[in-house]
Amino acid sequence: MVRFDIFSDPICPWCYIGKTHLDRAIKRTAVSFIDIRWHPFQLNPDMPLEGMDRRAYLEQKFGGQSGAVKAYAPVVEHAQKAGLQINFEAIKKTPNTLNAHRLIHWSEAEGCQNALVDALFDAYFVQGMDIGNAEELCEIAQSAGMNSELAARLLATDSDMSLISERDQNARKMGVGAVPTFVVAGQHVVQGGQSEEFWNTVITEISDNIAQAELS
Repeated sequence: MVRFDIFSDPICPWCYIGKTHLDRAIKRTAVSFIDIRWHPFQLNPDMPLEGMDRRAYLEQKFGGQSGAVKAYAPVVEHAQKAGLQINFEAIKKTPNTLNAHRLIHWSEAEGCQNALVDALFDAYFVQGMDIGNAEELCEIAQSAGMNSELAARLLATDSDMSLISERDQNARKMGVGAVPTFVVAGQHVVQGGQSEEFWNTVITEISDNIAQAELS
């Protein structure tokens, strides 16, 4: 298996776009040797745990709606090219994603990490759900195949909060400064929401290298 370690935040639109392109390339090349692992990186680590009103957040970060429209224009363009829906108008709150990252961490043990990441992206960018809210996270967890009752019990505690923060800080110390960041086979670093064609080339090269190694 070839590890793809992905540093991401579920409120990052480029992460949503990047995962879509990678998933399509994996499906297109029909390979089974890729082992994807998701790692926490909070875009807004100082966000209050209850989150922030979306309008207030945009005002603070971009100076208002017009600044946000300008900043998000490339995102909208690339999402449309990828056939993705991003419903910014439905998003009423910018959440603290610590609880979402805890859920992603726990989902690995249940074998549904990719499904949960997909569900979180859909919940936030399409449905406009508050993915910092424990009740809504449990609903999302159930849709991805997780044990929602267990998730609810864990979310009601501070379990793994310090671990997620530590992993986030370790990522920054390693040089991760933006997401998505992909680490392929523990050595090749790729940043940004790369195209399906890019990932198709990468996966084909890996496949060829594996085939050559088996022949030697």
